[in-house]
Amino acid sequence: MLSQTMQDAINEQIKNELYSAYLYLSMAAYAEEANLPGFAHWMKVQAQEEVGHAMKFFEHMTERGGRVVLQALDQPAVEFASPTDLFEKTLEHERHVTSLIHNLYALAVKENDYASQVLLHWFIEEQVEEEANATQILATLKMAGDKGNALVMLDRALAGR
Repeated sequence: MLSQTMQDAINEQIKNELYSAYLYLSMAAYAEEANLPGFAHWMKVQAQEEVGHAMKFFEHMTERGGRVVLQALDQPAVEFASPTDLFEKTLEHERHVTSLIHNLYALAVKENDYASQVLLHWFIEEQVEEEANATQILATLKMAGDKGNALVMLDRALAGR
């Protein structure tokens, strides 16, 4: 059985994961408007992953006798200065999520909640991958710039995700 403290924290993380999906959909909308369908596709896939992450927490909670209590989501940003800004914000957001996962893991350790620790190990590894992907795309964008043939080529590459 999950402690009330862990239930509250996991409910908060479900909200954070769903907000991440909402943010990536907002970023996809920006990319669509900027005529960057590959960027939009990448962001839509990212949004789907975030919903999957929320569901992992949802299932963990229900399997352990906890109660999922969904919370309201804040409106995500809708304006971005450029494709580079888009991925700077992506990396910043993923680093924030990493800190949330680390805090949740620390709580699971404090609560002697071994099952949640096992789940959170997966999320820790996932966040390493998420940050690495965003970092690589951002580095490529900084080399390529926000206009020109290189941006078109990167857009096509992101469409292949």
